[in-house]
Amino acid sequence: MRRRYTRPINLGDVQVGGGAPVSVQSMTNTDTRDVRATLDQIHRLVQAGCEIVRVAVPDLQAARALKEIKAGCPIPLVADIHFDYRLALAALESGVDGLRINPGNIGGRERVAAVVDAARKRRVPIRIGVNAGSLEKDLLAEHGGPTPRAMVESALRHIRLLEEMEYREIKVSLKASNVPVMLEAYRLLAREVDYPFHVGVTEAGTVRSGTIKSAVGIGALLAQGIGDTIRVSLTGDPVEEVRVGYEILKALGLRRRGIELISCPTCGRTCIDLERIALEVEERLSWVDKPLKVAVMGCAVNGPGEASHADVGIAGGKGLGILFRGGRIVGRVPEKDLVDALVREVENILSEK
Repeated sequence: MRRRYTRPINLGDVQVGGGAPVSVQSMTNTDTRDVRATLDQIHRLVQAGCEIVRVAVPDLQAARALKEIKAGCPIPLVADIHFDYRLALAALESGVDGLRINPGNIGGRERVAAVVDAARKRRVPIRIGVNAGSLEKDLLAEHGGPTPRAMVESALRHIRLLEEMEYREIKVSLKASNVPVMLEAYRLLAREVDYPFHVGVTEAGTVRSGTIKSAVGIGALLAQGIGDTIRVSLTGDPVEEVRVGYEILKALGLRRRGIELISCPTCGRTCIDLERIALEVEERLSWVDKPLKVAVMGCAVNGPGEASHADVGIAGGKGLGILFRGGRIVGRVPEKDLVDALVREVENILSEK
């Protein structure tokens, strides 16, 4: 697929836009004022592959805690600011790598200018975060609600404000919980500016429903070349956001990290407990960060072919399975030992690499 070209910005050592790989972000759900809890969660996110992390900054105590968090954070740190421009200034003083603000809710032009000047001195990018749930009242009245065009006009209003201040270290997001609205908003703005986009479906839901909405919304835009960094918004442990983000990117061939699990849907020909085996394989290989294609197949129709095309795989028979590696049969294993045998083979591959 052909990606939309965007001007590059840098959050710490991570480039966003300009042809860089689509990066995966998440946001902590700890109390930012609790430095230890926040860093513990950040390290779990990093282990899952998170490349940029955002934290909420509700008050000055949280803004000041960012200095210690930044010192222990191995990836770029973004401060999420609302309503009080002084929190943005304090976050910058604490050394954050990026800001997420809505220029329309942190005060008048002078206050926005103060934030922009401080960000310019530190070469810190600003994400203009437009959300369908918090659009300006005049735009809602003019457009009859949070329409895609209303979201785009809000974004352009804020973009022009920063451009008038000769500041272009900008990233933009246009998030909505309604997938068609979110899709159209991003498509419209992509025709008007060349700034990198942070893509996501906001308030997507629980792990099950939110994963589906995010895969449809984020995936549809990425398939059209729109999107430079993504966040999957899920209710629960943010580590799941990172995992789902990579699955979306892997499905589109945009990134390869960890295992790509291929498992059949099962049918009346399946003679082994494939669901249990597939779930156990997925869980036991969740630590793998190298790209590997792993097949868990249940019968003799498509099983051997799919398994043999994977880096490693199993094809089930009656009470046993065939273990494949690189298209070659390496063993016949009883059902009870299949997962152990597959995991050992993956470990062998990784140690050889």
